[in-house]
Amino acid sequence: MAGSALGTILRVTTWGESHGKGIGVVVDGCPAGLPLEEGDIQSYLNRRKPGQSKFTTARQEGDQVEILSGVFGGRTTGTPIALEVRNTDQRSHDYSNIMDIYRPGHADYTFDQKYGFRDYRGGGRSSGRETIARVAAGAIACRLLESLGITVRAYTREVGGICIAQERFDLDEMWNNRLYMPDARAAAQAEARLEELMAGKDSCGGVVECIIRGMPAGAGEPVFEKLDANLAKAMLSIGAVKGFEIGDGFAASRARGSENNDGFGISHKAADGSPYLSGRIEKQTNHSGGTLGGISDGSDIVMRAAFKPTPSIAQPQHTVNQNGEETVVEIKGRHDPIIVPRAVVVVEAMAALTAADMLLLSMTSRLDRVQAFFARDRV
Repeated sequence: MAGSALGTILRVTTWGESHGKGIGVVVDGCPAGLPLEEGDIQSYLNRRKPGQSKFTTARQEGDQVEILSGVFGGRTTGTPIALEVRNTDQRSHDYSNIMDIYRPGHADYTFDQKYGFRDYRGGGRSSGRETIARVAAGAIACRLLESLGITVRAYTREVGGICIAQERFDLDEMWNNRLYMPDARAAAQAEARLEELMAGKDSCGGVVECIIRGMPAGAGEPVFEKLDANLAKAMLSIGAVKGFEIGDGFAASRARGSENNDGFGISHKAADGSPYLSGRIEKQTNHSGGTLGGISDGSDIVMRAAFKPTPSIAQPQHTVNQNGEETVVEIKGRHDPIIVPRAVVVVEAMAALTAADMLLLSMTSRLDRVQAFFARDRV
């Protein structure tokens, strides 16, 4: 099966199915010496796992990660890091009534057309449970970025048309509600909206926003391997994502050049307020979202991923079966009325993996920096 790997230097390959024995990932290219323990990865997986609230599937999985290789004495060894999470609460019988039916909004039909065979239990390889592997790998990328002073933070921007207000934005608030929204009022409104949808056996989508802070200028390639292009690919590879924006995104199409251009200036202060010995170039606004010409420009990288409504709903839906017969299906089992809250950490992970890989790629872009690196051995 092609397409299970992502990245060039920091390369991840995921494996496993929703109702198989487990889900896992191999992370190759992580530098040796990075402090890493299972707890560092588990804290990210805990944000993604099911059963945390009535707005997530009731499937009871501990999602306990095990490091199988690539770490010794609490540090990475530079060799491939293998991670596994065992599935413990599969209920494959929940899907027996739809084994021959193409569920609306799912990959059943397209998967069948491609392979001529499919695992109908929860979607198999196409299941959202595959994102466990992405989050586990992303936790390692986040650790790597943190060692370089770079942070990645995602949060819920919008649920079912209810959007956070900038004047009430409080990043700490996202940890106080079940939707990970940094706006208490918007979170309360969104929860009420979800209650209505659940009563009507329906679902909704939303938007996750992500900010990469501290990314130096110069990461990314100017043609096909643009930083923003690779971020778009990473986000759109998440099963339920139907749209991607960076910076002002589609709003830029309605702006004038004089409004959209980010002017440059000289900064004489560091992020902590302390003065620089000499000024540095920085943008005065950030309509571009942290990239210019596909290369990071030193400002915050701001992106958004739009998620469709959960396709598994209990309402009767018209469809067909594998024999070409029209029928009606009502989806049974345990499903999220909204994907977004559990997808926040998935977006974070995919952004971190992309940013870390592009940083490692940029290390050989300039001869003077390559010379400076190897000159250490001659001193």
